[in-house]
Amino acid sequence: MKKRVGLLLAALALLVTGCGGKKDGGAEEPEVSLSSLYAGMEELCGWEEGYMTSVDGGLLEDYYPGLSDLSGKQLIVQVPAMSSDVNEIVLFQGETEEDAEAAAVILQARIDAQVDGGAWYPETLESWKKAKVLQEGTYVALIASGAHQAELEEQFNLQFQ
Repeated sequence: MKKRVGLLLAALALLVTGCGGKKDGGAEEPEVSLSSLYAGMEELCGWEEGYMTSVDGGLLEDYYPGLSDLSGKQLIVQVPAMSSDVNEIVLFQGETEEDAEAAAVILQARIDAQVDGGAWYPETLESWKKAKVLQEGTYVALIASGAHQAELEEQFNLQFQ
């Protein structure tokens, strides 16, 4: 029940925000609240308060060199506060599609670094191999989740249908 309420609230928040700018071909790009999207993801996964923590400052630069230099409208970076589970979520909205494309390159480099030796344990390596960078217009996401990969990808993709 709690999960349904969270998903319903996230969907309602998206309806209230309406539509944003034009995409290629003149179609409207939805205006997506990344904080609402992340809240829905957190609810879907059952992550208790304090399980995930924000990444900023020097750690942001270590994990995603150059990401903070891009022109962005929204940025959410969350990782487990203390866990060996792979659950890393980055949600970014660039000012332009070029900013989003540049962010996608940076986020893919993070996945590649984890697959090429950053992920130490066999279980975490397998999770990182399944991680994905998704882009839709000015929005881009890195989703790396051992237990919830497909569901979280679906949550991101649903924002643009």
